[in-house]
Amino acid sequence: MSLAIQAEGLVKRFGETVALNGVDLEVPTGKVVGVLGPNGAGKTTMVRILATLLRPDAGRATIAGYDVARDPVQVRAAIGLTGQYASVDEDLSGTENLVLIGRLLGLSRAGARARADELLARFELSEAAGRAAKTYSGGMRRRLDLAASLVGRPQVLYLDEPTTGLDPHARIEVWNVVRGLVADGSTVLLTTQYLDEADQLADRITVIDHGRVVAEGRADELKRRVGGQTVQVRPTSPADVDAVARILAELTGVEPAADRDIGLLTAPAPDPVLLSALVRRLDAAGITVDELALRLPSLDEVFLALTGKPAEEVPA
Repeated sequence: MSLAIQAEGLVKRFGETVALNGVDLEVPTGKVVGVLGPNGAGKTTMVRILATLLRPDAGRATIAGYDVARDPVQVRAAIGLTGQYASVDEDLSGTENLVLIGRLLGLSRAGARARADELLARFELSEAAGRAAKTYSGGMRRRLDLAASLVGRPQVLYLDEPTTGLDPHARIEVWNVVRGLVADGSTVLLTTQYLDEADQLADRITVIDHGRVVAEGRADELKRRVGGQTVQVRPTSPADVDAVARILAELTGVEPAADRDIGLLTAPAPDPVLLSALVRRLDAAGITVDELALRLPSLDEVFLALTGKPAEEVPA
């Protein structure tokens, strides 16, 4: 397996505060790895080290084969970085922003203009190319910011909370852009406070807390590690809630949790065969349901179990 990012034992201290305490990270080439953690866990410090903006106190990291401490110039040439706030110049047009970056990266004027036109078309911004960036919607600005990070054709892209402050429609636009980048071969390191974002985009997830990696794996692996499947049933008639609760208790050996306000019953389902047995019992009892599902714990529940903090406590 080819690794675009490999970090081993990263340590970073700020006075008496230990921001990173032996962090290991592997990001395979062409994949998305999501990094989750509560505020102050060390996510941003890690990204700054991987972007050569900070030097680690101990440990080492390589990006596209280049050491972040010994080969910072080569690392910077291999990466693109998009922070949680758009970094484009709002008084310049979309084209002017991208041409400026291209020129700063050493492209000729014609080369910079050609690259700008290519990226504006790719991110569906051609019609707004001549308008000042301050007239763009939040989603358009974020797409322009992503385009700016790609002018130099980086091998690895760091996305640090890329959809912070965006409405749901704009977030989905950015997700689609990221999926397109990965389909074209890009490698993405994604830090995010939105757990559904990691669930949607990341091939693997690393959870950091108090400067240490506390878990890593695919989203479904983390969910299974924290807890098994549960069955959820909501009978059509509220009068059937008690009868369904009795059936679930008989099948699972556990008294189901009940949300009486909405009539939803939840019980552990260690055996997938339980669902078909439940359907037969409900049918025999003449009970219809509006909801019947097996589910794994949500990523929010995983986050709470691993860090002791619900995701909604993580500041925007």
